[in-house]
Amino acid sequence: MSPGDTRSRDGATDSPPIDFGEFVRRRGGRGSLVVQPRMGFSDPARMRAGLLATRAARATTVGTITLDSYTRVGELAAAGRALADGVPLNGYPIVNHPPAVTGALLDGVRGDDFPIQVRHGSAVPADIFAALARLRLNATEGGPVSYCLPYGRTPLAESITNWRRGTEVFAALRDQGVEPHLETFGGCMMGQLCPPGQLVAISVLEALFFHQHGIRSLSVSYAQQTSYDQDVEALLALRRLCAELLPTRNWHVVVYAYMGMYPVTAGGAYRLLDRAAELAAVTGAERLIVKTEAEARRIPTVAENITALERAGAVRRRVPLDPGIDTETYAEAAALVHAVLNLDADLGRALLAAFRHGVLDVPYCLHPDNMGRTRSYLDDYGRLRWAATGSMPLPGATRRRPRALTSAGLLSDLSYIRRSYDRVPT
Repeated sequence: MSPGDTRSRDGATDSPPIDFGEFVRRRGGRGSLVVQPRMGFSDPARMRAGLLATRAARATTVGTITLDSYTRVGELAAAGRALADGVPLNGYPIVNHPPAVTGALLDGVRGDDFPIQVRHGSAVPADIFAALARLRLNATEGGPVSYCLPYGRTPLAESITNWRRGTEVFAALRDQGVEPHLETFGGCMMGQLCPPGQLVAISVLEALFFHQHGIRSLSVSYAQQTSYDQDVEALLALRRLCAELLPTRNWHVVVYAYMGMYPVTAGGAYRLLDRAAELAAVTGAERLIVKTEAEARRIPTVAENITALERAGAVRRRVPLDPGIDTETYAEAAALVHAVLNLDADLGRALLAAFRHGVLDVPYCLHPDNMGRTRSYLDDYGRLRWAATGSMPLPGATRRRPRALTSAGLLSDLSYIRRSYDRVPT
């Protein structure tokens, strides 16, 4: 147990954990890029070892506890059976492990110099939020749209209700002197082939949803896409819209290394990670979630995660570019955000109405509550463009003539980054 800490029966310490957002803004603001792995093991000893290795890495790091698939979908009985049978899971079953077990895992690991975020991916997060509140684990992520549409068939209305209730439970940590932090996943919708204007818009809207339900420490996400220049535009648009619309100053930007088909060669994977770190550095993003050389083949080891963290963490943040530029990406994102905000003062009802009427419509998303009338494609320069915009109120998005949309063309677009980065540089 840390000096001066006392632990209750549920595994929580009496001293409040640091605000995750404040830590990232303070450390990232000193020129260091805060880097973070995606890491989750069902065995508490392995999970603790992974966190300790992340903490000891030669970089400014924060920890991650990624939950297992059973917990994400609310199949807690199945998670319990796996634990009882000694079957390894693909993440940490935080609801099924007794609080004292998780408390012991965190003891001496979590601290003011090493906050920890729980990552999950659930449209039914009530049990997860309850477990976090018991343990005073005060940083997590997701969203009512971004953790619903791509991942299953939970009705969007149900996901919005679930996330409203869960967010309010999480926000109540403030009554215990603990500042809860939520990160939007909206900037990562579908992982790839979603044009940046829509990614930015959903990220901002989910942040506004979280704030409306009591969260004051926020981060907004954006996943690296296929064009570096377009990604720069997107991140500057994200910063500008947050500055214009978020009622709190306690927010920061997190960049995700590419989430689509990853390069299969180590050289290609590292070149892509380097590009993500550079993207974060030049746009003023405070945090980067890394990927490793093993992404295309298997779940990475702790050692591979540490190598990626140290490589990305060596990149220094630079003076950020001016976000006050009226780019095409900003115009699209602003149009979508304001169109949704005009639908209803309640963000949950506004988001539901937006998808019902096609004001928001995610390309290639098969969820029943997504209208599915939009399509995107890569142009000759690798920029994501709209081929069909459905009912979305986008300014001038279909003026270009797209190439014919075919299954072969879609597969080519999906593998564009892999092909580009696996080539031997000339």
